[in-house]
Amino acid sequence: MPRAFLIVMDSVGIGGALDAGEFGSAFGTDAGANTIGHIAQAAAQGRADLGRAGPLHVPHLDGLGLGAAVRLASGLDAPNLNAAPQGRWGAGNEISRGKDTPSGHWELAGVPVPWEWAYFPDQTPAFDDDLVALVCRLAGTDGILGNCHASGLPIIAAQGAEHLRRGWPICYTSADSVFQIAAHEQVFGLERLLKLCADLAPYLHARRIGRVIARPFTGEVGNFQRTANRRDYAIAPPQPSLLDWAQSAGHATHAIGKIGDIFSMQGIGQLHKAKSDAGLFDHLDSLVDRAEDGALIFANFVEFDSLYGHPRDVAGYARALEWFDARVGAWLPRLRAGDLAIFTADHGNDPTWHGTEHTRERVPVLCAGAGTGEIGQCAFVDVAASIAAHLALPQRGSGRSFL
Repeated sequence: MPRAFLIVMDSVGIGGALDAGEFGSAFGTDAGANTIGHIAQAAAQGRADLGRAGPLHVPHLDGLGLGAAVRLASGLDAPNLNAAPQGRWGAGNEISRGKDTPSGHWELAGVPVPWEWAYFPDQTPAFDDDLVALVCRLAGTDGILGNCHASGLPIIAAQGAEHLRRGWPICYTSADSVFQIAAHEQVFGLERLLKLCADLAPYLHARRIGRVIARPFTGEVGNFQRTANRRDYAIAPPQPSLLDWAQSAGHATHAIGKIGDIFSMQGIGQLHKAKSDAGLFDHLDSLVDRAEDGALIFANFVEFDSLYGHPRDVAGYARALEWFDARVGAWLPRLRAGDLAIFTADHGNDPTWHGTEHTRERVPVLCAGAGTGEIGQCAFVDVAASIAAHLALPQRGSGRSFL
């Protein structure tokens, strides 16, 4: 039986979303954002030479159709992404009213978000008194720190000393529908932080806040580091997803990275986690050899987004893309006859853009094992429909197979 690999390169957008002007921040809208296109331009202009040099070099993803997908999505001829595609390729369009992780992943798995997410106001304080009181009661503290919109590393640097002194959790949000809590693993306690987030999640989920995220860190003042023990407590998908379709039909399902958190473990048979994207790719290497016939393997590689997109690190993002492409080049020849691999993304996070948030973009849809040719513009849900067709699963949802 054939197998299917759905590989999400978190935040690797390609510009061109028709509704990008409806999304943005206080700094401006997302109209014109283009994660891959702008990284390629910066690299070609010598503005991404830290730890690497020259034009962006991703020959294996480009060979599947990455450069062609950028041109289709946005009209941009990205420097050094001009290969003649040897795979099936297209550009994916999202309909869910968000540019966040759950919205993108759920829709790729056949489940568009049927509601409007709730968000916290971009003001200080950002959280209402009832929510603050609940956090304090659950945490056993007299107060919280932060209470604002912020990025993780800067707010830990700004509030870390006070956190160590008082023992209060650092609570913050972003343009996403999210409530994040940072705390020191030793001083506050990792298990205490995870319990706090787990206990708080049902209350916030009822308010349509998509995720409560535990952001543990270690170190001392002036040298704090976030750890790999992050945990997302997300709302469960409102309907069965591609993972459930496969599992209910008797197929093995494997989740690599954040997929377990994003889908609240629904439809997931085995979960494979690691402390870095390198470790996650080691799992992908292992599963291409040993995953069962008919298996669905769903992977998320988060560091493009978390380490380089939000901090607006263009050179770091380019390095990550080139590292990933090299791993893909060694991995693709190991696919079995009949296997399908789809490389895509959940949203954008243009490191050249204003602010620090995700950007609303189309995403690449690059297929290995499905012949060659242009898919054209497709819907996120078409990815799920295509994988379902490949695995001979019963058709569900509104997607149409492009295979």
